Amino acid sequence: MVADLQILRPREMPPDGPGTLPVRRTIPSRVRSLVGAWCLLDHYGPDDVSVTGGMAVPRHPHTALATVSWLFTGEIEHRDSTGAHATVRPGELNLMIAGRGVSHSEQSTPGTTALHGVRLWFALPDHERETTPSFVHHVPEPMYVPGGIARVFLGDLLGIASPVPTPTALLGAELLLDADAETELEVPEGHEHAVLLDDGDVSVDGQALEPAEVGYLGPGRSRLTLRSAMGARLLVIGGEPLGEEMVMWWTLVGRSHEDIVAAREQWAAEIAGQPDALPAPALPGGRLRPRR
Repeated sequence: MVADLQILRPREMPPDGPGTLPVRRTIPSRVRSLVGAWCLLDHYGPDDVSVTGGMAVPRHPHTALATVSWLFTGEIEHRDSTGAHATVRPGELNLMIAGRGVSHSEQSTPGTTALHGVRLWFALPDHERETTPSFVHHVPEPMYVPGGIARVFLGDLLGIASPVPTPTALLGAELLLDADAETELEVPEGHEHAVLLDDGDVSVDGQALEPAEVGYLGPGRSRLTLRSAMGARLLVIGGEPLGEEMVMWWTLVGRSHEDIVAAREQWAAEIAGQPDALPAPALPGGRLRPRR
């Protein structure tokens, strides 16, 4: 029997460092650590930059994960240690694969008056953790589909395939549903999926979501039914279950407590005497526990 939709309600997270914004976090949560390999979903804005000061995140590290920046409003300047320098714009994919280790900074552009979007991470499978860091920019074409418009930035949905390769089977897409829309999504039965409601109204397989809530659907479905009365903007993510234990702390992913300790020490040594970099916080007492 296929399980019912699990609703993940957002937790309001205060800024976690200089230059960051408050976010609504649904993944990870106490009841759900992963959706496929997706291990973090933060939803923010719209934030008035004249009030919040915008985004100005100093250089900081990542290991064994990949980051996806997806904006609805505003622009962010991205710089990283691969040499990439890109502007993150609405409807454009910016994918940074950390591999064995990368650092980057993020700064809202001077012309940005409001910031609104999502921050996503996915964990790399064990055999990809030591790969060379890389950065990919891709502009998915908006495509008319039954009930609205889709931008598929990773994976395959509604007959639209992203050309961007990923180390595990993943899905990432923005859907703009029309008023009085009903849209059927055919999905692989062995994958997990989640739907974030950004704006408007939607029901997923007959169960309504509130704005900023995420509806999680486990493996076993071959299709998802989305309905909207007034119209909606959604983010749909999914993928093959990771099937591996992982440890996530601060901006780092590893497979053990020792992996995180080593990555933290390496970052501290790398930035010694560099006041423009973001130091890692102190580790909590006790061992970091793996999740899956």
